Amino acid sequence: MRRVLAQAQLANSIGDGAYLVTSALYFARVVGLSPAEIGAGLTLGWAVGTVAGVPLGHLADRRGPRGVAVLLALATAAAALSFLFVRSLALFLPVACLYGTAQTGLSAARQALLAALVEPERRTEVRAVLQSTLNGGLAVGAALGGLALHLDTPAAYAAVFVLDAASFAAAALLLLRLPSVPPRPAAAGPRLAVLRDRPYAVVTLINTVMLFYMPLLSLVVPLWIAQRTTAPTWLVSALLVLNTGCVLLFQVRVARRVRGLRDASASVRHAGLVMFAACAVFALSALGSYAWLLLLVAGGLQVLAEMLLASGAWEIGFALAPEDKQGQYQGFFGSGVVVARMLGPAALTTLVLDGGTAGWLALGAVFAVAGAAMGPAVRWAERTRRAPHPTPCRAGT
Repeated sequence: MRRVLAQAQLANSIGDGAYLVTSALYFARVVGLSPAEIGAGLTLGWAVGTVAGVPLGHLADRRGPRGVAVLLALATAAAALSFLFVRSLALFLPVACLYGTAQTGLSAARQALLAALVEPERRTEVRAVLQSTLNGGLAVGAALGGLALHLDTPAAYAAVFVLDAASFAAAALLLLRLPSVPPRPAAAGPRLAVLRDRPYAVVTLINTVMLFYMPLLSLVVPLWIAQRTTAPTWLVSALLVLNTGCVLLFQVRVARRVRGLRDASASVRHAGLVMFAACAVFALSALGSYAWLLLLVAGGLQVLAEMLLASGAWEIGFALAPEDKQGQYQGFFGSGVVVARMLGPAALTTLVLDGGTAGWLALGAVFAVAGAAMGPAVRWAERTRRAPHPTPCRAGT
């Protein structure tokens, strides 16, 4: 079962990796959109997806997570193919919304499926395996996308979207190999209960703040290296390889240390402190001749914080969600990723590139405070739970 989940994750992450490195140039050079139109369209698409995540997660709860995940994987494949027929902003916007909505809903349905098939004490470890698989697939996909960038032809870009569609179709077929999970009877209460769960909302908000680290290596650090340090720009690639390699090798080991909400809260708190240290070292890289060494140290600290945060957040997101509402709760909790991707680039480039050393230290302080706040928020959420969640019924292995 875990192998099938990992295979499905690997399949679509390869397509995702190729899409991420080529899509902007495809939309600009082949479709003919301006950078502002591309940014607005993709932001709108992910914003719509964020709003749709909870209802689609609720659909997975009520109709069964496997079937909904399969349908949303196929919808993502259809959206990827639809990009090939886009030649105007008017067509780009609805296709971008479909793509963002299907992807966000698929993530929620997948987490609900994992929760239904895996015992609570093993969910974080299995989620770590899937994350490691995801990183490996993204790296392979990025390499394939790099080939398309090298060829720089409309046919090469189109092939990437065909690959993306095929990868999600393959993921759908692989998910069909998993046992069908019947929906749990809904407990009494509002249909979209997560929208009224204030403690869970606070926990999600804190996690969202912590996720603002996401644009660091892909955007902020490259600009910092080029503008503020004496380090060679190729060091950006070294930092990305370091990050990917560490996640592949160590994420599962880090996740195994998290056994319950107390461990999870501590893991997030430590992530905030380590991220503060990473930000401080990034700031120091502008002051000396050993910038390359300081940047590597900072990159190592960042990936450690990233793994600590992920391990704690997965445990918290699953453990505080009612078992009959895992889909909608995971859809809500996962919205933090989209928000961080939409707002993080502008916020972090302004803070760090304009603020310099003070900006880095302020950013690190935000991470440290947010990490420290997770423990009290989790304890508040625990107090509002009236009874322990029942162990999910396994549909098979």
